[in-house]
Formats: sequence, structure tokens, C-alpha cells
Amino acid sequence: MFRKLPQLIQRRAISSTVSASFDKVGVVGLGLMGHGICQVAAASGAHQSVIAYEQEQKFLDSGKDRIFKSIDKLVQKEKISATKAEETMNSITFTTDVEALQDADFIVEAVIENMDLKRDLYTNLGKICKPETIFASNTSSLSITEMSEFSGREENFVGVHFFNPVQLMKLVEVIRTDKTDPEVFQKAHDWVADIGKVAVSCGDTPGFIVNRLLVPSLMQALLMVDRQDATVKDIDISMQLGAGHPMGPIHLADYIGLDTCLFIVQGWVEKYPDEPSFVLPECLVEKVNAGELGRKTGKGFYNWDRDKRGDPV
Repeated sequence: MFRKLPQLIQRRAISSTVSASFDKVGVVGLGLMGHGICQVAAASGAHQSVIAYEQEQKFLDSGKDRIFKSIDKLVQKEKISATKAEETMNSITFTTDVEALQDADFIVEAVIENMDLKRDLYTNLGKICKPETIFASNTSSLSITEMSEFSGREENFVGVHFFNPVQLMKLVEVIRTDKTDPEVFQKAHDWVADIGKVAVSCGDTPGFIVNRLLVPSLMQALLMVDRQDATVKDIDISMQLGAGHPMGPIHLADYIGLDTCLFIVQGWVEKYPDEPSFVLPECLVEKVNAGELGRKTGKGFYNWDRDKRGDPV
């Protein structure tokens, strides 16, 4: 079986369907989102090679292991063949050498949401990559326009916002700035289809489409808790049974991570102080300050046993 293959697999090119636009794709950052993007790009067979880059070896090894285990799980479930699994792993070059990205056609960045880190990364990539390389950020909340300015190639910059888990979620928001070249934007949009996802187009508005609609709605639910308009349980039940949502807004906030929610909204409030839909509920701030972050800590607005939600706190 695939999971028993030795660590070193003889490299061979994938010759199935090769994208006319991007022969070589780079992925920067192999964390929660990046490893999934790397896996999906490699598994699509749309590229001659995929370059997976991490600055430190321990993070590179961790990302490689996550991809290997994810692919192996598909083999065990007979979703893909062992041959396809080998081809996917063989098509990825794992490296800590940023110079390996210099001749990539398309680079997806999926590092942590820290603008200073992204500034340094894009400034460096802008210097070392060939002029026609297109840069794409997977950010969920930061400004694509601002990052494009760091790169020195604003016309060759887009956002490609994937959703977690990348391997399962079909949607990708493709983001354009006022200076994105229309042809570059179309290539990025087409690439999303090349790797088997569904692309939607959006301008560089805070949160793009999904989070711009979703996150303020979560905050409105928490403002109801602040005002004691309704209980956590009744708010969630109401949106499940009254609006047909699979889970209520406070349940979802707990699942995402209350610190993540706070980080997103705090950034929006600071950057867009006159936007009335960007607000910080007191109960959210209190929970985060108390270290009660939801599912990830076992307690938020609900009690949690790993991924199983319990009763409200």
C-alpha cells in the first residue's frame, strides 16, 4: 500500500493534463491551508511540477508529512490508486531554498496572517522571481492591494482565498485589485478550475465575499448576547431551524476559534473605523482575554470535547 512506500520515491514527471498557463506552481507555507493547496495543485495533474517552500526544515517536514498522510488516507479509502498517490507526491519538490521559486509561473502564499511577514516575503519574491511570475495570496482578511505594493508588481498580483479543509471545500474566491492586469486575473480564475475548484470573482473588499457577509453576522449574534436579548443556545437554534443553517452563528464562531474571529474584526475596526458593521462584542473580547477560544481550547461559549460540542458554558 502507498503508506508503506519508502520515503524516497523516484521522481517522474506527470504527463496527464498539463495547464497551458502554469507549468510550475509554487506554494509558500505548508501549514493548515498551504499543505492542502499544495496537495490539490499536485493531485490535479495540471502542472509539470509544484514547488513547496518553507523557510525552516521542521515546518517543511511537518507539511510534507501532512500531505503524505492525507493522500495515504485517500488510498486506504480507495478514493485514489496507489499509482496516483505516488505521482502526486513525485510532482512536489519540497525545499527550504527560496531560490527554487525564481522560475515559477504562479506562486500561492499561505503563510500566517501577519502583514510584516508578508511584506518581507513579497519584497524578496519580487526581487528573485522572473518578471512574469504571478503572485497570489491566500489571505482571508488582509489587503491584497497592500501586499501587491510590497511585491513591486501590482499588475501581477491577485488573491486566491481557499476554504478549510482545502481538499474538500470547492469554493475559491479570486480577488482583483484596481491594478491587477485583467489577463492575469483571468489566468488565476482559470487555474482554480484547472485544479478542480469553483472560482468566484471579487474586488479587494475587506473579507471578500464569504467573510464580509459571515463574520459581521457572527458579531451581531454576539452583540445579542452582550445585550442579553437571547441565550447562546436559543440564538443558535433559531438560525438552524429558522434559517436552515447547518450550525448556529455562535457555534460556528467557537468552531472557527474566537481568537481568529477577534483578530479579523479587530483588524477591520482599526482600518475601517467608520464602517458600522465592523464591531467588537464585549463577550468576544472577554472570552479571548480569558483564554477560552472555543473548540481549540475545549471551552468558549460552549464546552467542547475535541471536535464534539457540548452544552453552553
